[in-house]
Amino acid sequence: MAVYTAVADDEMRALLAGYDIGPFQGLAGIQQGVENSNWILAAGGRRYILTVYEKRVDPADLPYFLGLMDHLTHRGIRCPQPVQDRQGRALAELAGKPAAIFTFLPGRGPTRIVPAHCRALGTALAELHLATADFPMHRPNTLALAGWQSLAGGIGARADEIAPGLSREIAASMATLAADWPHDLPSGTIHADLFPDNVFYERADRVSGIIDFYFACSDAFAYEIAICINAWCFEPDGQFNITKARLMLGAYRAVRPFSDAELASLPLLAEGAAMRFLLTRAHDWLNRVEGALVKPKDPLEYLHKLRFHRGVTGPGAYGLD
Repeated sequence: MAVYTAVADDEMRALLAGYDIGPFQGLAGIQQGVENSNWILAAGGRRYILTVYEKRVDPADLPYFLGLMDHLTHRGIRCPQPVQDRQGRALAELAGKPAAIFTFLPGRGPTRIVPAHCRALGTALAELHLATADFPMHRPNTLALAGWQSLAGGIGARADEIAPGLSREIAASMATLAADWPHDLPSGTIHADLFPDNVFYERADRVSGIIDFYFACSDAFAYEIAICINAWCFEPDGQFNITKARLMLGAYRAVRPFSDAELASLPLLAEGAAMRFLLTRAHDWLNRVEGALVKPKDPLEYLHKLRFHRGVTGPGAYGLD
């Protein structure tokens, strides 16, 4: 479920009175997602997305997120564009909470990832990175190395409740990451959560849109690539699919070539990306709320991926020469 705040029709009509998108026709709740409340909004004979921001999103970050999406749409990237009211404001208030209206994107996330999806993603990702070159705003990555260290410290020995010896394995991997993490790679604005449910397709060989920019931040482009290797290039049984990785990375560097330092750092970055999702999943797993609507995801999926990357000696393991 992803509708946590009730919105009355009269509230919606009052909000839309300040926009030039036509009269209110209806709202339909969107069940996907866990961070915010989302609806398909029908107004003036067209569809939009209405988002009400819940407690997990810092209101101070919203100008960055909305500014980034507006910037990307003006650079030709297919993502939700914030709709401004007659006063030029993209951020509104609805039901006592921050809210925004966005253009509607066609397509949906893939239910089964095929190699063509990965090739198209590589192209779209490189285009996104290039499009942010002149984006003037900055937001630190709160889930970078320092964030992982804080999560790992908070979890501590309780990790062994998930799997025997996991706390020791996390500590050993964190020590390596802290000692060797690169800090001088080409960087800019990244999405930072580019999982399959955040990438829309109308056909497998073309991305029709990228959504959910609420983890976007300033960090290394190659770290984003490492996140995508973890999210897109492993099969449901846990096996790494080198064909998917080769197609994704090959399509990416056809648009934005890799530096030598990025290539050399890729195995460590991929291990770090796996650690990021292992720790956030472990935290949620160990701190489950009774009666919560969202079931925590299995942290051990990312332990398996972390072990794979730890055994990689060079970029050739990801299909790069």
